[in-house]
Amino acid sequence: METLLKQIVIAEKQFLIARSLAELAEKRLHLTVREIVNSRSDLERILASEPFSLLIIDLFQFNYIRIADLKKTLSFNPAIAVMVLTNTLTREELTVLNSAGIRNILLKSAGEEELIIAIEYSLQGKKYYGQEVMEILMESNEAKKTTHDNITLTGAEIEIVKLIAEGRTTKEIASRKNVSFHTIMTHRKNIFRKVKVNNASELVMYAIRSGIIDIIEYQI
Repeated sequence: METLLKQIVIAEKQFLIARSLAELAEKRLHLTVREIVNSRSDLERILASEPFSLLIIDLFQFNYIRIADLKKTLSFNPAIAVMVLTNTLTREELTVLNSAGIRNILLKSAGEEELIIAIEYSLQGKKYYGQEVMEILMESNEAKKTTHDNITLTGAEIEIVKLIAEGRTTKEIASRKNVSFHTIMTHRKNIFRKVKVNNASELVMYAIRSGIIDIIEYQI
């Protein structure tokens, strides 16, 4: 069982990148690369065959445009951690990944040490955004830019923002603060209205830009 828990799957269509990842995982992290797949059908087959600890994938090579398609594939091995490694990424695509619960993302231009850290964090259940991904996250859309100087959040609201940034659900936040689900929902609505955002991903970007949380804290 211990061996199975150290096995990973690489879904990557570029041969050199796939082999380099496999060598890095095996030699530097002592993991076993069980499969390298280059089709969605093969990926779903191998995920259904046995438990694995980690999937490293370039989602866009496999045409995962809809969240429902991605969730269907991951349902074959629901406990598996997912690390996305891709060439390019837009803020819209980053939002889609966040909506699917994926918090380990970096670009293929990342260096060896950053790749190692990202893999380790993924295996430990921690989130990790590569430096270039964080730059995308922090890019300000001038057409929607807001001024933070005149926005005042209460201490309770700031605490809730930090918990949301940790990936906590409304139910989990309510339990942690020992208040009702409805109370936290009211706080969320007030926070979103105050900072002029529409979802949790935009709220996290606001929290980073305004100094409520910093990049290192968010990655950890």
